[in-house]
Amino acid sequence: MMTKARSAVCFFAALLMLLTAGDGFGKIFYSKKEAMDMAFGEQARVEILSLFLTDGQIEEIQRQAKVKIDSALFSFYVGKQGEKLLGYAAIETHTVRTRPETLLIVLSPAGELRRIEVLAFHEPPEYQPPARWFEQLYRRPLAALDFNAEVQGITGATLSSRSALDSARKVLAVFQVAVRKGQN
Repeated sequence: MMTKARSAVCFFAALLMLLTAGDGFGKIFYSKKEAMDMAFGEQARVEILSLFLTDGQIEEIQRQAKVKIDSALFSFYVGKQGEKLLGYAAIETHTVRTRPETLLIVLSPAGELRRIEVLAFHEPPEYQPPARWFEQLYRRPLAALDFNAEVQGITGATLSSRSALDSARKVLAVFQVAVRKGQN
């Protein structure tokens, strides 16, 4: 009996190790500090702009972005050099298939998509969109950020590219609805 009990304990311990062991795919490329340096330069001062979205703003953002907003709280990082506004950045984390991806999405002072960097990617590396894919998104209006419009997909990385595109649309819509309209 002791042998069966010991075998059962060993079996469950091994099963637990298998279930909790990493698959080796996860990769963190940049820290938050490195991300802010990429977005605005090492000499920039970075401030946080916390937005508390109203129900009306959330509805409008969801309509424009074609994605669901999970929280009424949204933060932009605002880069400044002295009094000069350098731009806005958001760090967006979302699930691609079953694992997270974190993106740095950088906007110009006018709210134009300027840069996207992958900060962390935990899916298999072959599913990660390459930097050159993100380049097709830059300086396009929100309405053009759609696979049915002007954006080319990636064979073999459909879910990753769709998730990244959704995040870019969300950030642009939040900027247009909550920041740009607030400036006018």
